[in-house]
Amino acid sequence: MAKQSGSALDLTKQQDAQTKMLSGSAWMTAGSIFSRILGAIYIIPWVSWLGGYSDQANALYSKGYNIYSLFLMAAVAGVPSAISKLVSHYNAMNEYGVGRRLYHHGMYVSALTGFVSAVILYFGAPLFADGDANVIPVLRSLTLAILVIPSMSLVRGFFQGYQQMAPSAISQFVEQVFRVVYMLAATFFIMRIQHGSWVSAVSQSTFAAFIGALGSILLLAYYYLRNKSTMDELVEKSDNQLVVSSWSLIRDIIFQAIPFIIVSSGIIIFSLIDQYTFFNVMRYLHGYTMTELNQLYALFSFNANKLMMVVISLASALSITVIPMLSAAKTKNDVAGIRQQTSNALLLFYFVMLPASLGMAAVSKPLYTIFYRFNDSGTTILIFSAYIAIILGLYTVVSAIMQGLSQNVRTLKYLGIGIVVKLVLQVPAILIFKTIGPLIATGLAMIVTVYLIIHTLNVEYHLPLHKMAKPTNQILLFAIITFIVARLAVDVFYLFFSSYGRGSAFLILIISVILGAGVYVVLALKTRLADQLLGARVAGLRRRLHIK
Repeated sequence: MAKQSGSALDLTKQQDAQTKMLSGSAWMTAGSIFSRILGAIYIIPWVSWLGGYSDQANALYSKGYNIYSLFLMAAVAGVPSAISKLVSHYNAMNEYGVGRRLYHHGMYVSALTGFVSAVILYFGAPLFADGDANVIPVLRSLTLAILVIPSMSLVRGFFQGYQQMAPSAISQFVEQVFRVVYMLAATFFIMRIQHGSWVSAVSQSTFAAFIGALGSILLLAYYYLRNKSTMDELVEKSDNQLVVSSWSLIRDIIFQAIPFIIVSSGIIIFSLIDQYTFFNVMRYLHGYTMTELNQLYALFSFNANKLMMVVISLASALSITVIPMLSAAKTKNDVAGIRQQTSNALLLFYFVMLPASLGMAAVSKPLYTIFYRFNDSGTTILIFSAYIAIILGLYTVVSAIMQGLSQNVRTLKYLGIGIVVKLVLQVPAILIFKTIGPLIATGLAMIVTVYLIIHTLNVEYHLPLHKMAKPTNQILLFAIITFIVARLAVDVFYLFFSSYGRGSAFLILIISVILGAGVYVVLALKTRLADQLLGARVAGLRRRLHIK
């Protein structure tokens, strides 16, 4: 009886952990995906108002944002993720007071890193521009965002430490709404009313990051004030047995944050390698002009990347959810819980990411046409980007798992190996494959990093790979079927419609997505795969759809 009771208790704990992960993932996925969709949809009017300058503007925007993203990572300094992990760690010990002090000290660290990073970016803009004078005003327009975003992100991390994902998710969406409204209004005013410079339009579009941050800060302040009494009560009921000095708290924040900076910057580092090698290699090897290079660079660094990041945001949302949960399990030395949560996270990633990425590849032609006008090269690059998104998304999740388990040094080591592989392959890949060369080099390098991480997780925690094999194979099969259905629909409809029309592209996209997604949902429900991964609530959906 005791064994049975123990087994029942373990099962209940696993179900609770899975429920929390699903709930947190649902919030973060919703916030992230809606933010990314909004961040992609604005491109349609933005490109239209920029007219013939759109490719040059896209390239300039990408150059500025890649550098800004790296500085933002340095300014944020991994503190939100570190705070999320440490607050969850101390909360699991019923030491809520220590978590509150961590939050306050983290604010000091974030304010300092934001200020230093903003100053360096502003005065160092001519150096980082790499000879392109148009990049300088773009970089300087982003300094105010770098000043305030670290503190904003820390508040999100604090809520995540309490496993409250709604404030982060909703604030992400509000941030994007404020940003997009400002950038579209500014671009319309400059290009259509003033008939001004496209460089000024891009500079105001990047300055919109600061406006978005202000909107997010207002919402997070509201959530903090609304939850303050509850959190104060938890602090009062803490055990208060743990005495930690202020210096120890700051040291813990910095020690945990530094690996988060580098690991979270992995994809950005790869993008910067592309930015600082693509132009020189293509110019010397193939003799393109700067205007032509900007157009080619925009195809993969901005155009395809914007759409690819919508899919990768699914993985980012899951990774944010899994860190505090794994940290809590690690604190309790719950090896079985770690094993279960890791396998749940991987299977949930496959369940969402594989059909999303393959689906994007299938509908790449109408999708690219809607956002950027018809372009054969752009469509081909988007297809490659959709495939690469799978491995980039997987890196996001497995690196977060490693960090949640305090495997920071190993994660940095494996990322370093990946960066070396990227650097070795970069020039040969561009020489052979030209514009898709950077994507191929990135994909191969990330495969190496992801393999090393998953291998380590399996050695350390003996992942139930045999149990994961069946659902993983089912997901892959259903995703391939989804791809075939959606691609056939696209090809058939284009027999009757022009490749150049945005209206026809929109119609083809909607029908193809409905058919492909519909097939995937029916297969997942029919085989009970969705029940296994998403829980018993899925049964209600099956009944409403009359699927047995």
